[in-house]
Amino acid sequence: MKDENRDVWLKISLNVLYYRRKQQITQEQLAETIGVSTNHFQRFESNAKGCSLDTLIDISKALNIPLCKLFEFRD
Repeated sequence: MKDENRDVWLKISLNVLYYRRKQQITQEQLAETIGVSTNHFQRFESNAKGCSLDTLIDISKALNIPLCKLFEFRD
C-alpha cells in the first residue's frame, strides 16, 4: 500500500468493519468465507495492509452488499 493512499484504505477498511459488525460476522468467519487467513484479514481491517480488488469483491459478496458501499466515504 502506498503511503499516500493510506487514508483511502483506512476508509475502505472502516466500511468493511462497519458492515461486518452490522451483520454480526466475526473476522474469522469472513476470512474463511473469502478464502484468506484470519491474520491476513485482520491486517487489512486494521489498515496495516491493502488488498486486491478481487478480495474487495469477495468481501462485498460475502457481506451481501454492493461493492460501491465499500467506497462510500463519510466525513
